[in-house]
Order: sequence, then C-alpha cells, then structure tokens
Amino acid sequence: MFAAPAMAFVAALIVFPLAWTLYLSLTDASGSVRASADFIGLRNYARILTDTERFWPAVWRTGLFTGVTLAVQVVLGMCVALLLWRPFRGERWVRVAVLLPLVATPVAVGMMWRLIFDPNIGFANQLLGFVGIPPQPWLAGQTSALWTVMLIDIWQWTPMVALILLAGLTSLSDEPQEAALIDGASGWQRFWYITLPLMMPTVIVAVLLRGIDALKTFDILYATKGKGGGSFHEVETLNVYAYGLSFDYNEYARSSAVLVIFFLIIVGAMFVLTRSKADRT
Repeated sequence: MFAAPAMAFVAALIVFPLAWTLYLSLTDASGSVRASADFIGLRNYARILTDTERFWPAVWRTGLFTGVTLAVQVVLGMCVALLLWRPFRGERWVRVAVLLPLVATPVAVGMMWRLIFDPNIGFANQLLGFVGIPPQPWLAGQTSALWTVMLIDIWQWTPMVALILLAGLTSLSDEPQEAALIDGASGWQRFWYITLPLMMPTVIVAVLLRGIDALKTFDILYATKGKGGGSFHEVETLNVYAYGLSFDYNEYARSSAVLVIFFLIIVGAMFVLTRSKADRT
C-alpha cells in the first residue's frame, strides 16, 4: 500500500506514452501536431509492413547491428572480466582505464570517432598508411559504414558488459575451481566446464541488458551519419527510421506505427531472454 502511489505514477509514465503512440498509429496524423487526425485503422501498419525500400532494410540493419555488437561485446567482456578477476599489481588503475569509454556520452564518442575515421585527415587512415595499407572509406563507404559504427559501439559498451560479468565472477565460490585444479584440470577445462556454466545466469543478464540497449541505439548512429543514417541510409536502423519520419517528414502516424512494431520486437526479445534465464536458474 505504501508503494502503490509511486507504482501508479511510474505506470502512468509508461502507459500514457504507449497508449498515445498506439492511438496515433491508427490515425493519419501528419504535417502539424495541432492538425486534426482521422481514424484509419491498420492502414499505416499495412503500409509499413509492405515497405521493402526503407522499413525491412532498417529491420535487417537493426538485427545485424544488435547481433554482431552483442556477440562481440559478450566475448570481449568475458575476456576482460577474466583478466581482472584475480588481484594483481595496479589493478585499480587498469579497471579505471577499462571503464574510461563509459565516461563520455555516446554523442561525444560518435563525434570523436567521426574525426578519427575521416577519410582525409583521420588518424585511422594515417595509421594504416604506416603499414602500407591504402586508405579506407570507413564511415563514408556504403558497405563499411555500418561495420564501422558497430566497431564504435563495441569500443564504448564492452566495458559495461565486462563490469557485469566481473561482478558475477567475484561472487563465485573458489571451491569448485580448487577441486578441479587438484584433479588436474587445465585452465581452459576449468573455464569451460565450471566457470562458464556457473556464470550463465549472469551472462544472460548481461545479454538482456545490453541487447535491449543495443536494439534502441540511436545517438551514435545519428552523431556519425546524420539524418536518414547517411545519404544512402547505410546505417538506418528502426530508431533512425522512426525519428526521420517524425522530425524530418512530420509523418507522425507512420512513425508511431514503426515504434509500435519496434516495441513489440523489443518485448519479444525480452521475453525470449528472460525465459532463457528462467530455464537456466
């Protein structure tokens, strides 16, 4: 009963925007936020789901971006967490250095890497020139832009995954490791058969938190490529697509339909991951 007012307030903050977005998606709202809108049912959804030029490519890029960045971040995060698991000299300074990418905002990170990957004056191409590799388009290329943005996202958010996994590692008991060591198990065997199974609930939590965040990535994409995800929409994900419909073309109804579909995708991903966590535990 004491928590009911706060819970009702939080529920209102969540339910009202969702309900309003759902309502807009069923209308023909466009042009001005003050203009009257007529109810048109599911026409916006039919239009969006048959859009093979922008919507489905954006869905594909969203899935590819999320899948690749999440997989690499979990693997690298586990490696970093294992390196920081045991005490060593200078441990505090190393942990601070590892967490530095989390200090800057994503927009600042995007602008910084945009300068680094500049085709003409960027440090990345200068570094490649030292080893005899020709300059690369990086963010300027139609095929390389999305992979370059993935690299930026991996650089910034791998420390967060490592921090979550490190917290899980420090909570593990040393007894299984010591018993396996006495039995002659190698380091890889101890990790694969003892550490990793015990860490799976924590890994799933890290995948859940970072996966949902990766699905919603917008700031880095917009900071590096601008409107539409680039001139050829090379990094346009669902978030960037919905933003463009709303603020570039003032098509609020279509944008709302995209966001409702996107919301359902996120809820589905959350359900799958939480179900996996429940089965593990």
